[in-house]
Amino acid sequence: MSNTALIVGASGIVGSATAALLTQEGWRVAGLARHPVAQAGVEPVVGDLQDPASLERALADLAPSHVFLATWQRRPTEAEMIRVNRAMIENVLDALRPKGSVRHVALVTGLKHYLGPFEAYGKGTLPQTPFREDQGRLDIENFYYAQEDAVFAAAGRDGFSWSVHRPHTIIGKAVGNAMNMGTTLACYATLCRETGRPFVFPGSAAQWNGLTDMTDARLLARQLLWASTEPKAADEAFNVVNGDVFRWSWMWGRIADWFGIEAVPFDGTHRPLEPRMAQDGPAWTEIAQRYGLAEPNLEKLASAWHTDADLGRPIEVVTDMSKSRRLGFTAYQPTDDAFYDLFGQLRADRLIP
Repeated sequence: MSNTALIVGASGIVGSATAALLTQEGWRVAGLARHPVAQAGVEPVVGDLQDPASLERALADLAPSHVFLATWQRRPTEAEMIRVNRAMIENVLDALRPKGSVRHVALVTGLKHYLGPFEAYGKGTLPQTPFREDQGRLDIENFYYAQEDAVFAAAGRDGFSWSVHRPHTIIGKAVGNAMNMGTTLACYATLCRETGRPFVFPGSAAQWNGLTDMTDARLLARQLLWASTEPKAADEAFNVVNGDVFRWSWMWGRIADWFGIEAVPFDGTHRPLEPRMAQDGPAWTEIAQRYGLAEPNLEKLASAWHTDADLGRPIEVVTDMSKSRRLGFTAYQPTDDAFYDLFGQLRADRLIP
């Protein structure tokens, strides 16, 4: 059977990597967004996930075999996050229901499944690491759980298989993305180099000294493709990380070397990035003008608040990949190379000098 993918969030870090892989593999790919961006091989579909009537019109002529849900919207409270993000999934799957074409739905969430939502992130009683998929949900409201429940309910109703994918911090390119550590660190390093400021680690001692892992968006796309087409992976949740572990005390110097700057030794003081980048908009605009960069608005590139959330955690965070390994998913990506590849792409696209 031919495969047609509908990617919800096709212009984001995960969605763009998934679209690139699927088009390379010969799939027909459609990307749903309120304001789609041009992507090679991707058919733009204009629709509003919060407007059921808009989705019905947008999807009237599309009968996807596979749906990849790689988007979410931030709200001030977790209760509102749950309401909005659950409704978006329900709306798109309801709009697709009349066609009866969907065979598999893949949902991308993340390690907040284990660490808790933004309001309680990394606080309270947490599961032991490495995180494993058979660990139960935390006893707290979480929009990831609401997203899962929306997929499970639709699958039970409409008969498609599903998979849930839980990456750690994702490395990949997307302009305007709310969770983008790689590009945020690239902007921070560039600002330090161009203004002479010290390249200070903005996180906690636990993150500097402890083991951690990350997820390359390209590797995540490969797991999405695998789980969507491998019968043994149907109706399962999977962690997904690169396969290596590192300490920021090692990685920080490697990032500094790429940008030609010195890494300042960590002195144990937690110095969050967001307040230190809050006034950097004009400096970035000047850098963009000097080097002819494509994006002069720092806010569209950097998400310091989310980088602070990840690098400020008080616990060591590592993720177990045994479940998908046992079923045959063996892809691997060195994390330092993932950063280097991203930085090179950002430079080639004139997003950093």
